[in-house]
This record gives sequence, structure tokens and C-alpha cells, in this order.
Amino acid sequence: MNNHKKYSILFVCLGNICRSPAAEGIMRHIVEQNGVGHRFHIDSAGIGGWHVCDLPDPRMRRHGARNGYDFTHRARQFSAADFDRFDCIVGMDEENIHDIMVRARSQQDREKVVCMADFMTHHPHHHVVPDPYYSGDSAFELVIELLEDACQGLFDTLNNDNNPHHIHTPRKN
Repeated sequence: MNNHKKYSILFVCLGNICRSPAAEGIMRHIVEQNGVGHRFHIDSAGIGGWHVCDLPDPRMRRHGARNGYDFTHRARQFSAADFDRFDCIVGMDEENIHDIMVRARSQQDREKVVCMADFMTHHPHHHVVPDPYYSGDSAFELVIELLEDACQGLFDTLNNDNNPHHIHTPRKN
């Protein structure tokens, strides 16, 4: 990992109360465990503003705690200005990615957008991180499992790449 670069990553889902704050918390955990937390700026946002300032969904917080995570991010809405603040903008599914791309102002903005599932190494049959909001406990556990895999894959990709301004996904859907 290039020790002179600071990596800025934004995770995005629909409302910023389930998948993206979980990805933020899991990624923070990974970089801290690897002793490089100071090299990262990690945040999350939602496409919509319905939950601005809310904590993550109580079910996600509960399942996160069971897995050793503390998801305490306050929801915020994604904006075009985020393209200026982040090297990598990670969407959880195709709809999120489409909505992010609509806000892109340039090709440079579009090149920052990647799909979370592209970094999974142990779940190659998953092409998105599904929204657990309208589902039961098993869906929240699956999302955490998928995000652990994808966040580790993203970290490994960054660890092997000297250019955080253009992240190459290890696989394509």
C-alpha cells in the first residue's frame, strides 16, 4: 500500500441505514485491524434523503453487534459534491450505481464509481449486495457476510494498487 496516499471511500445504498453504514463500519474495522486507519477516510451516504440524521436500522445495528461491529453512522444523502471528496464511490446494487452515475458531472466522476459485489472473492455468484430492509434476520446476516467479503476484497485491491484515484475491480459482473 502506498504509504503517502490517503484513500477516501464512500459507500452508497438507497437510504443509508442498512448496507452502506454496515460497509462503512466493516471497512473501518478492517483498516484499523491492519494498522492503516490513518490512511483512510471512510464514509457512507444514501441516494434518498428519507433517513437523514438517523442511526442505522436497529436490525442492522443488532446484527452488526453480534458480529463485533458498532454501526453508529448518522445517515446523510449523497450529492454530486461527493465526487470531489472521494477517490472511490461504491454502490451496493445496479440501481444505486445508476443513481450515482446520473449525478456524475464528468467521465472522471464516472470512473470513481464501482460495484461492491465486484470485490467479493468468496461469493462470486452474488452480483449485488441485496437490500435487507423488507426481509428477516437471515437477510441482515447475509448482507454482513457479503460486506465482510467485499470490504476485504476492496482493501486487498487497494493494498495492491498504488493509484487510489482509479480503482480497478478484480472481477466484472
